[in-house]
Amino acid sequence: MAENKKRDNGQPSSRDAQEAMALPKRNVLWIVVGFAIMVLGYILLSGGGAKTPSEFSDAIFSFRRLYIAPIVMIGGAVVIIVAILKKSKPKD
Repeated sequence: MAENKKRDNGQPSSRDAQEAMALPKRNVLWIVVGFAIMVLGYILLSGGGAKTPSEFSDAIFSFRRLYIAPIVMIGGAVVIIVAILKKSKPKD
C-alpha cells in the first residue's frame, strides 16, 4: 500500500486530503447547485393560499405550480444524481 506523505507538522498534504475525499470538489459544487435548483422549485411551488381557511382560491392550480415547479425540482434531482455518479477524470 502507498503511504500518505505527511507535512512537517504531521498533517497530510492538501493533495492527499483531496484524494481521500469520496467526491471531488467539482462534484460537490454541482450537488450544491442541484440543491439550489430544488429550493427554487419549492419556492415556485409555494403560495396560492386563501386569506381565510373558509374561502377557496383557484391560484393553487396555476401553470407555475402544476408544471413549472415540479419540472424544476426534478431537474435539480437529476443534477444531484449526475453529480454523485459522475467519475472525475484522473489527473496525470
